[in-house]
Amino acid sequence: MKTDTKVLKLVRKTESDADGSNDLSAQAVEEQLPDRKLLLEMYRTMYLSRRLDDKEIQLKGQNRIFFQISGAGHEAVLAAAGVVLKPSYDWFYPYYRDRALCLQLGMTPLEMLQSAVGAEADPNSHGRQMPSHWGHKKLNIVSQSSPTGTQLLQAVGCAEAAYRFQLIPELQKRVEGFHDDEVTYVSVGEGTTSEGEFWEALNTACNLKLPVVFLVEDNGYAISVPVEVQTAGGDVSRLVEGFPGLYIQRCDGTEVIESLETMRRAVDYCRQRKGPSLVHAKVIRPYSHSLSDDEKLYRPDEERASDAERDPVKRFGALLIDSGVIDQDGLQRIKDEADREVNEAADKALASPQPAQDTATDFVFSPDVDPTSPQFDTEDQVQLSGNPGTMVDLINRTLHTEMARDPGIVVFGEDVADCSREQYLESVKGKGGVFKVTANLQRNFGGARVFNSPLAEANIVGRAIGLATRGLKPVVEIQFFDYIWPAMHQIRNELALMRWRSGGDWKSPVVMRVPVGGYLKGGAVYHSQSGVSTFTQIPGLRVIYPSNALDANGLLRTAIRCDDPVLFLEHKHLYRQAYNKSAYPGDDFMIPFGKAKKVREGKDLTIITYGALVQRSLVAAKQAEQQGISVEVIDLRSLAPYDWNAIAESVKRTNRVIVAHEDSLSFGYGAEIAARIAAELFEYLDAPVKRVCALDTFVAYAPQLEDAILPQPADVAKAITELKGY
Repeated sequence: MKTDTKVLKLVRKTESDADGSNDLSAQAVEEQLPDRKLLLEMYRTMYLSRRLDDKEIQLKGQNRIFFQISGAGHEAVLAAAGVVLKPSYDWFYPYYRDRALCLQLGMTPLEMLQSAVGAEADPNSHGRQMPSHWGHKKLNIVSQSSPTGTQLLQAVGCAEAAYRFQLIPELQKRVEGFHDDEVTYVSVGEGTTSEGEFWEALNTACNLKLPVVFLVEDNGYAISVPVEVQTAGGDVSRLVEGFPGLYIQRCDGTEVIESLETMRRAVDYCRQRKGPSLVHAKVIRPYSHSLSDDEKLYRPDEERASDAERDPVKRFGALLIDSGVIDQDGLQRIKDEADREVNEAADKALASPQPAQDTATDFVFSPDVDPTSPQFDTEDQVQLSGNPGTMVDLINRTLHTEMARDPGIVVFGEDVADCSREQYLESVKGKGGVFKVTANLQRNFGGARVFNSPLAEANIVGRAIGLATRGLKPVVEIQFFDYIWPAMHQIRNELALMRWRSGGDWKSPVVMRVPVGGYLKGGAVYHSQSGVSTFTQIPGLRVIYPSNALDANGLLRTAIRCDDPVLFLEHKHLYRQAYNKSAYPGDDFMIPFGKAKKVREGKDLTIITYGALVQRSLVAAKQAEQQGISVEVIDLRSLAPYDWNAIAESVKRTNRVIVAHEDSLSFGYGAEIAARIAAELFEYLDAPVKRVCALDTFVAYAPQLEDAILPQPADVAKAITELKGY
């Protein structure tokens, strides 16, 4: 049954796209008109969404839940999006206002209220995140977090996975849930469009013509900040008109039929693989930002009253009655049924058990693949062959052999390709990274698997998370550790947390290769940092730091084959040192994480170290030997996790210990090791734990200053003498 003339006219009114040209013929519009059943289903979704908000507000007032943030005022465009998109087929990166979308896709009121009470059965996060942080494995709703806008680059990466599946046919049989015409949906509020990652996401989506539907739900306020303060000109869709291939649509997001046809055009554009689309929907926010906010403090009554006149639930209900789709009694029956469902769901949710306390550390790391286990340890059986190679050589060879083994590995970052303009590959030598670590990977495996990124670190990591969500294995490069900070949001709040915050439903096992460290003679402030402690204190992130070619080869192979996010630090000074060369150990050589290496035996004193300080400690130990001091040197190799057993065994024998590293002294990595030794091995110590570290300043350009700032062999030797004489 078709809707009446009033609804039909409303649909035809919205035929024109943003430029005024007809995108659908009148006949095509009429063929796609929603029937009575769909209209009533959408109304029920919208009303149910509002009643769930109200129920949560009531429960919060009763102190039976702990937080509430509503989707009120956004229901029409979100119900429309849920109709034209396909659950368990398309992919979804919503934000916290998207309750109506999730309901339309198939999430239940009980599941939403289980999230509100923090129940273990909550499919969004199993009690680990705030309510309205949506996630549902079965429906392809990828776990959402609190930081605004971080989901944008992940959505682009998710869509990029589909793009690369089409370029790499052998992957299509290996991945689950791939469809030739799948679309990735991502939504934000208008305030989030001020984040740089919004623009980075649009840039890559347009550059690769990815099937991403960007929905901007513009309710005019980012908490208390109005849109004209957030956005130049107050209209973000006008600002992005220059992006090539971006199909821009605008609609009144409180009008159901207009929203439905707008969303249909935007989704169809992406399904046809024409590129990304952006829908700018004007909506309202009838409730405060959250229950932690009071909008009466900054919004006058007349403005709030004006918004109330555009309430999408009330307007759509009135339209259905006026159009003869349903009468008042029929609409009331829908409301009564929804009210009963919400109340029953609330009772069930409140009775749902919360997670047991002993599950708090579940899913920090993979429960299925343990990179610290013996299956990753082939070190004792290694058979070396061929001429010795540098750390660069053996890392490069690991990448080649692993990419040959697993077609799901993709390598990207700044300058990592041999030549982005592939028509020149035969006439140029090729870049292959600023340190040549990725040389010839593109030649051997093609531009679909080895490619350059924009100069944008968040873009690299965020896309990698999305790619990993779809089953690919990204091995990305951040060109210098000093420039990793734009990606910190993605690393700390997304990459390391994905598995834990979703209760094991989602994962993102990305490997980040990062050149690090000083001793460069000219590296100066912004090419010599070593702030590893910033990352080793992040749960869920493995941090690895080899000191020689052989270890780099085995540890990188473990990093690629494990199932956790890994920060793989490669010291630039060690890349081509002759003293740390090694012959090739074979294509399956692996070193487990958390296994230190005793690089020198001794009985008087232990040095615990890693990276460039390993060789400097060995030099100092040899000098100490001439004074009759026997020094043991332990190379940690793996910083998170680290080998406590190796440390304890050595300290119990030598009774004196130095922790030496390139990081600054204060709050550096050595502070954790020293504190634990003092706490757990105090009775074995014959002297205080000593640290040899960089000065609490930055690395200078002038060689004489750099030498004074970074720890040298003489500094280690002095510490040995002082500690032995204590």
